[in-house]
Amino acid sequence: MDTVEPLLLWTTRPPRPRTVVDVTDTTEQLQARGPKSPEFHLVREAFSGLREALFRDPFAYRLLPPRTKGGLMARLLPRRVRGYAVWTPHALVVSAALITVFISYQIGLGANDVAYLLTGFIPAAAVLMTLVRPVGAFWVSLVSTPFTAVLGHSSDGWPWAPPALFAHIVVMVVVAARTGPRTTVWMWLGTAAYAFVVEFFAGVGGGSDAPAMLFFSALALLVTTMVHVRREAQREVTVQRTVTAIERDKRTLLEERTTIARELHDVVAHHMSVVAIQAEAAPYRVENPPPELEQAFVTIRENAVSALTELRRVLGVVRAEDYEAPDAPQPTLADLDRLLDNVRDAGLTVDKVITGAVRELPQGVELSAYRIVQEALSNTLRHAPGAPARVEVGYVLGGLGLRVVNGPATGLVKASPGAGHGITGMRERVTMLNGEMTAEPTPEGGYEVTVFLPVPLADRTDRAGQAHQAGQASQAGEGRA
Repeated sequence: MDTVEPLLLWTTRPPRPRTVVDVTDTTEQLQARGPKSPEFHLVREAFSGLREALFRDPFAYRLLPPRTKGGLMARLLPRRVRGYAVWTPHALVVSAALITVFISYQIGLGANDVAYLLTGFIPAAAVLMTLVRPVGAFWVSLVSTPFTAVLGHSSDGWPWAPPALFAHIVVMVVVAARTGPRTTVWMWLGTAAYAFVVEFFAGVGGGSDAPAMLFFSALALLVTTMVHVRREAQREVTVQRTVTAIERDKRTLLEERTTIARELHDVVAHHMSVVAIQAEAAPYRVENPPPELEQAFVTIRENAVSALTELRRVLGVVRAEDYEAPDAPQPTLADLDRLLDNVRDAGLTVDKVITGAVRELPQGVELSAYRIVQEALSNTLRHAPGAPARVEVGYVLGGLGLRVVNGPATGLVKASPGAGHGITGMRERVTMLNGEMTAEPTPEGGYEVTVFLPVPLADRTDRAGQAHQAGQASQAGEGRA
């Protein structure tokens, strides 16, 4: 036991901390090496790319997956076998391996030499290997080239025998399609370096097929790289379109829910303001009200004001995913009298003046006009209690004009402070309809809101056409009667 404890202490002893001298020595060593030139960094990045492309786990198992779509081949094949079109790349690779064996068989036909068959089977195995280990297949094809040339007694070219030449191009094309442009460049440069070394150190008297290999492989790899880059660009565009569509849907949903929040604010805040004003003004309408009644009205007003405050805090609830808009019909200018009666009951003296020929307007214009008048009267109740108000609605040729003006505050009821969202909401509605709005104090000490909401000519023409068709249908019905 005594022997084990010192051993444990020695093995678990923390390392010696670095001192100032150690850091200084390291800094001096770095300074002694001198600053690295841009060329050094460029070469280092290049060799780092070579290591990542061809030397980082080259024999890793990477099975070629089936295609997600059949593509052009699926449209050309009969419907019965169309589902097998996803295996088209695998079928092409197997076909290239069989062609490699066939080329070797044709070259060695009549020679009865097994070596000729090996010159086809070895490159064919490299071609098939691209389905599972693509980078490793390139190295197998490149390293086996001199052996296949010696086994086949190749007199048609050096250093590639015809089967090996065809197979090596196929291998590079498949690997380029499965990896990327960087691996493609390094494969071609490696093949060129191999051809140069073999020609310089082990050249034969016959002709060389290295120029043909480099030329045709460069063309094939160029086409493959272009297709690969185009496919990646299409994939990125598809992803971006999907993201854009999702963001557009989210933005549309957010705008719709913002509209709902604005509607909620306009409706609830208006009615709660009326409740608060009525509760505060009610004791002054009764002569010598009992203290219990006054306290009850004070409590009602405090609760109404508290509800308004909480409403402004929890308006974000309408942004919940499970929120559903109410099915109640939206108010229009036809409901304006009901609104005015409501505010009159709250103690506001308001007059209404309508000019021009009353006609039906688009639903959005009707709703926005109603909400603007409602918000303007609510502001009058809050900020100018006791002041008279006037609502003017003008039907003009180009659209609809609104004017809501009130005088200065009078009476004993105190003005209620607001958050300023009312004017903002009105401006948002007017801007949504491409209208114009002014909101400013009057020289008399009151406040005036003036709005013009344009109505497009197409909407007026459509409604006139519908009215004309309805009149013709009515006349036809009377004629039949």
